[in-house]
Amino acid sequence: MFGVASFLGAIFLASALAGLLGSLVGLGGGVLLIPLLTVGFGMDFRLAVGTSIVSVIATSSGAAAAYLRDRLTNLRVGVLLELATTLGAISGALVAPHVREGVLFVLFGLLLLLSVVPTAARLGEEVPQGVVPDALAERLRLASSYPDSATGRPIPYQVTRVPLGMAMMYGAGVASGLLGIGSGALKVLAMDTAMRLPMKVSTATSNFMIGVTAAASAGIYFWRGEIPPLVAAPVALGVLGGATVGAKLLAQLSNRAVRGVFVPVLGLVAVEMILRGLGRM
Repeated sequence: MFGVASFLGAIFLASALAGLLGSLVGLGGGVLLIPLLTVGFGMDFRLAVGTSIVSVIATSSGAAAAYLRDRLTNLRVGVLLELATTLGAISGALVAPHVREGVLFVLFGLLLLLSVVPTAARLGEEVPQGVVPDALAERLRLASSYPDSATGRPIPYQVTRVPLGMAMMYGAGVASGLLGIGSGALKVLAMDTAMRLPMKVSTATSNFMIGVTAAASAGIYFWRGEIPPLVAAPVALGVLGGATVGAKLLAQLSNRAVRGVFVPVLGLVAVEMILRGLGRM
């Protein structure tokens, strides 16, 4: 009994850490939780993916409300892009059983590396400058502002290249359904790099979106029996607690600091997962 309690306690603590970091950088708990469950606890990859889907929903539930209250989330952008990600998530979940596990590991790692490169190139950028809104962004009134915790004044920003952002969001949805990661990395990348939203707004809006995307594919994983309740329960509770703490921290951080957390976390996890997929770990 003690062994089971220790095992579940370790999963709870690991999940809390994953939820904290995940909510800070808009990735959901899955991006960190899958390596923890597979490499750290020896769980089958497909069961870890199903469990991480639950953690992504918990992360979104814990952080999204706080970000909405702090006016960091761009609701218009989130709702618009969620149309593309939900369709992609259903597509990915249906394809997942037909892809080899090693391929999933490598694909997961490559997706993360893809997210790191353009973000690392702008580590010193606080708020994007000279952004010209496209016609669709103006028609849908996607431009907004967020409060700056240091000065107490609102920081206005523009939105551009909406069609490119929606195409990237469909790809993010496919990755979510295929790999169970919530695809927050690709969502942040699309909003930060393609649509030029400030980093904090991108991570907050991603947190709002990842729960909806994950919910679209969670039913399929549950129907296939790939969400073990004994592990999913402590994971959900741990991630929810960590995400709540992370949401409070984000409001106090600068965009540069958020990038500083985002880049190394993604880089380490990406390398680890690629090596795992290639059978080197």
